[in-house]
Formats: sequence, C-alpha cells, structure tokens
Amino acid sequence: MTVKSKESYDYFADKVNIDRGEHRLATVRMYLTDVEEGGETVFPSAEDISFYGAREFVLVSKTFQIRLIICNQEPPRRKAYVSHEDGSECARNGIAVKPRRGDALLFFSLHPTAVPDISSLHAGCPVIEGEKWSATKWIHVDSSDKNAEAGGKCTDQNESCEGWAALGERTKNTEYTVGSLDLPGHCRRSCKIQPAFMK
Repeated sequence: MTVKSKESYDYFADKVNIDRGEHRLATVRMYLTDVEEGGETVFPSAEDISFYGAREFVLVSKTFQIRLIICNQEPPRRKAYVSHEDGSECARNGIAVKPRRGDALLFFSLHPTAVPDISSLHAGCPVIEGEKWSATKWIHVDSSDKNAEAGGKCTDQNESCEGWAALGERTKNTEYTVGSLDLPGHCRRSCKIQPAFMK
C-alpha cells in the first residue's frame, strides 16, 4: 500500500524558477497500468461541470479544465472520473480521475496570462489494491536552460514602454501596459509584472 502524495500545484512560486522559464504551464500524466482500487488523481478545488466527447472527457470549472484523453481503441466503456460513491476515501475529497492503462490526463496550472490557477491543486491517492505506474510530462512556459537573470519572456511590445512606465502609465492604462486575465500587457518588462503571489 502507498501513501497519498502531498497536495500540490505544478506551478512555481519562486522567482528563480519563473525567470528561468521553468514555470509549468500544463501537466500530462499518462497511466501505464490499471489500478484495482485507489490510486486516483484528485483535484480538491475543481468543480464538476463535465461533458463527454467520443474519445475524451472534460471537467471544467469557471477557470480550470481537466482533460482525460482516452487513447486506446476501445469504445468509451466507463465513467472517466470517479464518483464519490465509487472512489476511495481520498477520492471523495474532490474530482478524482481513476488511472486506466492507455489514458492520459492533461491539466493546466496557469491561465493564458501566466497567472497561476489555484483550482489546479491536485494529489495522488494511495493505491489500496494493485500497482500504479504512470509517466508525467511537464510543459514549461519556456526553455529551462537559460540564465536566471534573463527575466523570462516578460518583454515590452512597444519601444515607448520604458518611458510610459516612468510616467506612471502602469496605473493609468493598466489593461494596455500590464494586461488582464485574458491578454498579457504590452509593457510587462518595464512595468515589472510578476505573478500576484510573488508581490
């Protein structure tokens, strides 16, 4: 029997990893074995507003989306996620995805503007019966082999940004300079934009 893995986010909160481009945009977890009981991946903060496609299952909340891609050739044979009645005790703490050989779970840790999505909190439930094998691929915001001083892709899109920032345009014209949840701003380097949790 294994223990539950600690609840975590797949994004970073430290400036060094963010500046190096190691911020994790998305996670793909590929399940290599079936697990008889337990072993679910649970999302305690996700809400169940779901729909099914022919080969994929999507859980969405207001801002968070989990995709379970059914990669094998079998027709959809089951619920892709575990209901509170069917899952382990751990799986009852949120939306849980049961590991099935051949399936891949994709979830995003950041909004398109690189703001962390707190709904992406997840944990691995203990395996009660059977054995769990999986492979994880993290999709990073940028290459992780660059110098930490480079500042990531936080760039100015207009040559006047530095002057505007000095004149206080960051607070006067926030949507253009800094950006919003939907679109990044045009003067992110000059306005010294950083994720809210680092301020």
